[in-house]
Amino acid sequence: MPLLEVHDVISGYGSTDVLHGVSISVERDEIVTIIGPNGAGKSTLFKTIMGYLIPRSGKIIFSEEEVTQLKPNQKVVKGIAYVPQLDNTFPSLTIRENLEMGGFSKEREALQQGIETAYSIFPILNDRRNQRARTLSGGQRQMLAMSMALMTEPALLLLDEPSAGLAPKLDEEVFNQIKSLHARGIAILIIEQDAHRSLGISDRGYVLAMGQNHFDGSADTILNDPQIKEAFLGG
Repeated sequence: MPLLEVHDVISGYGSTDVLHGVSISVERDEIVTIIGPNGAGKSTLFKTIMGYLIPRSGKIIFSEEEVTQLKPNQKVVKGIAYVPQLDNTFPSLTIRENLEMGGFSKEREALQQGIETAYSIFPILNDRRNQRARTLSGGQRQMLAMSMALMTEPALLLLDEPSAGLAPKLDEEVFNQIKSLHARGIAILIIEQDAHRSLGISDRGYVLAMGQNHFDGSADTILNDPQIKEAFLGG
């Protein structure tokens, strides 16, 4: 069974539906990328999966259990972690303090072990552990945000625009780190405007348009489909 299954979800804000019957799945050993134009409903889908929005209809299954109505903190306990595009760290806190916030529910020993694991994955954070998050570069902040999510030991990591605003060199570094996280056994679902870069490390992809499934297939199929390239990948 897939780790995550989203079935015919209709969701949005108030009386306005943004998603109109969207369905996706993620296997336990996959990286999956979702692409689509602005306003396609990608971030709304993530907020719905995470429980910030409750769908009007449809189901969300995680690890063979329905979690459609669960709140975000309950989904974190189940094994889902979410790194939003914006406001994903505490700027006035140090790197270590941010990691402690990410693992606030852990016992002291487990918390320290989680922090050491984060430092081993992202050595730059260890080097700068006493710096405040606001002093970090964009790429370093993304690494910190992912590390905070990892403090919960997730089975599935949702990444919303991990390369947004990054210079090309930092962009590459962040995606290399995403591959490293996946190698540790974490399934990853990504929303990304840099579709070529994200699909390049993915197993499969989905194309959303106007809140609906437009296409899905292997990452290579999406990258090489002439119509998709013209409409969604800049030709």
